[in-house]
Amino acid sequence: MSPGDLGEILKPFVFLDLLDSGNDRFPDFGLHPHSGLATLTYVAEGSISYEDTNGATGLVRAGGVEWMRAGNGVWHSGGAGDPGRTRGFQLWVALPAHLELGGSESLYQGAADIPQVGPARVLLGSYGGAASAIEAPSSINYLAVSLKAGETWLYEPPQDHSVLWVGLGKGTVEASNEALDHGEIVIFEAGADPVAFKALTDTEFMIGSAVRHPHDLVLGYYSVHTSAEALQAGEARIDEIRDTLVAKGRL
Repeated sequence: MSPGDLGEILKPFVFLDLLDSGNDRFPDFGLHPHSGLATLTYVAEGSISYEDTNGATGLVRAGGVEWMRAGNGVWHSGGAGDPGRTRGFQLWVALPAHLELGGSESLYQGAADIPQVGPARVLLGSYGGAASAIEAPSSINYLAVSLKAGETWLYEPPQDHSVLWVGLGKGTVEASNEALDHGEIVIFEAGADPVAFKALTDTEFMIGSAVRHPHDLVLGYYSVHTSAEALQAGEARIDEIRDTLVAKGRL
């Protein structure tokens, strides 16, 4: 999903990409900018390399995440890690007005850093008494769930969460009497009703719920803001960082 289509319906979740290198080497994305949003990349299998203009470099391996709150502007890159298949998801989250032009921050977590409740790993927000170490920019839950064939799981969203969706990364699962397949995004009706899942095969899926982002999305190429003025400020900061990277011979 992208900010110009399903992202407008599911905001603050505005972009979701299913990453899967298959038998090929994971591609290098190169340094690129963001402002006004946060990205969360979850690695389900394999590993990815990362670098950002906050000075961090390294590898995120299976079960780990890269969290990048861009704020008023940051550049980062991702690419191949260890040899072999890499699978995962990248999510963009629209930031509230008080954070969209704030400072940028980055946080990289290994699998052991992420709390787990039953089959659900808490990547963002809180669930079942466990909470992510990442400070969520607004009221958001984002979980990675793995079920074996025949297993069941119930998600009860917080009462104030009116946005709820599932993205299938592997296998087939039944929810609300519908079979959901690999690669599909399924949007649930607004409300806080629990959703029961039953794995029809070994399955992995991402589930997100949140209080709806109250602003229209004002879009740049790699940026999402709440107003044209904020977008202009974010893009100006991105250009400043670009000039620095050019001077260093990085671009």
